[in-house]
Amino acid sequence: MPPNSTSYGGTTQHDKMPEKFSGGDHKQKRWVKRYRTEVAASVSSVFSTFAAFPLDSVKTRMQTYKYDSFLDCVRHTYKTEKFRGFFRGVTAPMASVTLVRTISFSVYQRSKYAYAAYFKKNFGIDPLVHVNTPGSYPNLATISCFGAAGATAGSFITLVACPFELTKVSAQVSVLMADRNKASTSDPLNSKGVAASYQNKGTFQTAKNIVKHRGIAGLYSGFNLHLLRDTLGTAIYFMTYESSKQLLTTYTGDRSPTNPVAVLFAGGLCGVASWALIYPIDSAKSIYQRNCLTVCKGQEVKKPPKIQFLNKRMYRGLGVSMGRSCVVNSIFFSVFEFVKKQINALED
Repeated sequence: MPPNSTSYGGTTQHDKMPEKFSGGDHKQKRWVKRYRTEVAASVSSVFSTFAAFPLDSVKTRMQTYKYDSFLDCVRHTYKTEKFRGFFRGVTAPMASVTLVRTISFSVYQRSKYAYAAYFKKNFGIDPLVHVNTPGSYPNLATISCFGAAGATAGSFITLVACPFELTKVSAQVSVLMADRNKASTSDPLNSKGVAASYQNKGTFQTAKNIVKHRGIAGLYSGFNLHLLRDTLGTAIYFMTYESSKQLLTTYTGDRSPTNPVAVLFAGGLCGVASWALIYPIDSAKSIYQRNCLTVCKGQEVKKPPKIQFLNKRMYRGLGVSMGRSCVVNSIFFSVFEFVKKQINALED
């Protein structure tokens, strides 16, 4: 998060104080400008994650338990858990998404420049120069550069994101795991006691409970599926965002690469496209992680369901997820580009 700015405009009687604090102010501005990508990603993550968290909660419930429809899930959640049910587990993603996105964008930014240098050295084409040239369109070099940088960022952040996401899944479905009246696909037998132990736990208590039942390695349950999802998903995510933003900017004739309309549309589109293409992987991950939370260390966990892209069951909750992702990323990139623009405008 960006440091708090403080005004010292009223201290004109003390000659040395303004100089002292203006020096600190100058260092603060230099720090913020140097890490503008990370600062902008942190601020944007907080806004976008909180705004769309209820949709994420409904998505996870629909993936792991059977409901007649989106409204059926909403009604059941409200009836059994009230409004708190929609925000159950929000602490973990508020912390993790901010951390993960900050790291992700930092890794993506550095990877993007590294891959661009590779393209320039080996093929004589600089993707970043091309994408910032007014009137240009995406080409194979730019798409490959952004995709490779996105895949690098996605695979890297899985190490950080996996434990946080597991605690989020636990919080979102903990009440349902202990509710034997609600049918669940591949629900292990004799799991009620373990499942009930996750109810009404905070983020850190949930993590401690996972370690208690599954050991430290339990925090990384479903890691392989998570790695596959984030590597592919983040590659698609950044390819779609950068390319669609470039297309829209060129189409509208705007010379600025951060046209607000282009950013808003491209942000929503990249979220929808990435989820639509990797959703069966995410469903398999959620089901497997849910199953892991119902057994103790040493007990056998049912294998995750096969990733079937043509199986309708693997797309339960897709509409909710796409809607959520569209909202989250439209807000995220709009705030992200705005904050970066404001930081770039700071005087040195």
